Formats: sequence, C-alpha cells, structure tokens
Amino acid sequence: QFRKKRLRFGRSRIHEWGLFAMEPIAADEMVIEYVGQNIRQVVADMREKRYAQQGIGSSYLFRVDHDTIIDATKCGNLARFINHCCTPNCYAKVITIEAQKKIVIYSKQAIGVNEEITYDYKFPIEDTKIPCLCRTESCRGTPN
Repeated sequence: QFRKKRLRFGRSRIHEWGLFAMEPIAADEMVIEYVGQNIRQVVADMREKRYAQQGIGSSYLFRVDHDTIIDATKCGNLARFINHCCTPNCYAKVITIEAQKKIVIYSKQAIGVNEEITYDYKFPIEDTKIPCLCRTESCRGTPN
C-alpha cells in the first residue's frame, strides 16, 4: 500500500551528504524505510569500535528496541543519509510487519521538491556532547 518516495542524495548544508525529495511529499506520508542488517547491542558495540579503527568516520546504527539495532553502515539504503535537525520535517517510527520490527521515516509536514529530509535523532543524553549542525532558530546545540 505504501510506495517509497522518489529521493536523491546530495551535498547537504547540514553535514556532508543528505537526502532530498525529488517529488512533493504530503504530511503524514511514508518517505522511506531505514534498511540495514539487524544486530544485537554487543555486535553493535564491537562494530562501532572497528569502524573507528578502520577510519570509517560515520557509522549508521539505528536502535529499533532494547535488543535490536539496524546497522546500515555497509549494507543500507539512502535512508542512512538523512541528517539530524532540531526542527525536522520527518520522524522515525518503529512498526511491526509480519512479526518483524522495521524503522520507517514519515513526513511531519508537507515537503517540497529538493527540500532536505531530516529527523530528530533523539540520541540519549550523554556527558560527551556532539555538536549539532542544523543551524535552525530552535537548534538545541546538540542531538544528545
């Protein structure tokens, strides 16, 4: 019943690469599923360290629930290029299809052609802060 929207990745004003709409997207529409390899937390921790040792600057790990993380670093789709924004135009939602949990990105509002797709990463609060690069008026300064 849902079809993935026409999207492209390109240079972003937020951070290196981003994902952009190639067609108008109405509010409350499915934009794209976040696809990758389902792994456990222990494996995610090991991979994160290994990616850092290999010089892979960005890892694309997205928590589904307490036990499962989707790793799109080496085998993902364009959804991994969606940047964080403190005032995003999309949100991520965990849905269950045939007993399997999936992460789907939905639009919060109408999105125009060539507009960058963004969502709030909602990272947990940590002592070591990551600087936010969204530069919006309501920027919190950090996604964590």
